[in-house]
Amino acid sequence: MKGRTPLRIAIAAIVAAVAVAAWWLLRSRPLPEGFASANGRIEATELDISPKIPGRIREIRAHEGDFVTAGEVLVVMDTDVLQAQRTEAEAQAQRARSSIDTANSRVRQTEADRAAAIALTAQREAELDGARRHLTRSEQLAPRGVVPEQTLDDDRARVRGTEAALSAAHAQVAAAEAAIATAKSEVIGAQAQLEAARATIQRIQADIDDSQLRSPRDGRVQYRPAEPGEVLAAGGRVLNLVDLADVYMTFFMPTAFAGRVTLGDEVRLVLDAAPQWVIPAHATYVADVAQFTPKTVETAEERLKLVFRVKAHIDPELLRKYVRMVKTGVPGVAYVRVDPHAEWPSWLQVRLPEPPA
Repeated sequence: MKGRTPLRIAIAAIVAAVAVAAWWLLRSRPLPEGFASANGRIEATELDISPKIPGRIREIRAHEGDFVTAGEVLVVMDTDVLQAQRTEAEAQAQRARSSIDTANSRVRQTEADRAAAIALTAQREAELDGARRHLTRSEQLAPRGVVPEQTLDDDRARVRGTEAALSAAHAQVAAAEAAIATAKSEVIGAQAQLEAARATIQRIQADIDDSQLRSPRDGRVQYRPAEPGEVLAAGGRVLNLVDLADVYMTFFMPTAFAGRVTLGDEVRLVLDAAPQWVIPAHATYVADVAQFTPKTVETAEERLKLVFRVKAHIDPELLRKYVRMVKTGVPGVAYVRVDPHAEWPSWLQVRLPEPPA
């Protein structure tokens, strides 16, 4: 083993020397007409995995450098309080259901009372009609002495009593109808309480479901600033992911070339760490505001100092083949073809390593 160590060191030194030589060779080669170059750095879209509500971290299932897939559970938050709240809301829903049943029973009872009051009213009306007929006959016969005056007085009293009983029956009908309206309003109120309890259960269940923090995309864990047991505020960062399907190089170009770059232009990326490979990309963004702008721009010479930020994205299909080789933060050079008719020089032809198995 000791004999192999110097050999490995020598091989590593040779590889490093070759890489440095290739890097200097690329840097020193002049660009033909129709091309521009600029220094840049590989970047990727970053995503924070954070809880929606405050809580304690129960479990973190990913570490820095791990590759994760969309939908994978990365963090589990403590849900004891939420579970208790859901139990309370379920009890409120059950109480609301009981109130609905009670109110419906009261509606049926008051409807029966109204039906009885209506029947009694009909009976009192029939009795009043009979009493009035009897009184009419008595009033006709009493002056002729056919019936005694006492009978006439009794018939009159019977009519007045029946009229009073009929009025009472009408009052009972009105009271029953009012009771029905009250009972129905109680049903509506209990139903509203039930809907509110159900909505509360759904909201709490959504919070419980959201307490399992899932990866929104395929990517790699970049940072893990929190640990299990910590209490985080809403939006507190647990993990930071890099979306390895959205990788690009950001670079700055002077005014003379930035004005000629259009979206979709071909770009070739050469990284300092691997100058032997040429990576294809396309311009996807050109800033409309200059960077490093002087306080005043009055001359053509000063305007030439302005630079514009440009992004060149690497094809997601290509990234998927090399997903485990993608590294962010690596500096390099972006070569942009600003003339669509220009031919790429041989040293900027696409060259890629074999995809890892």
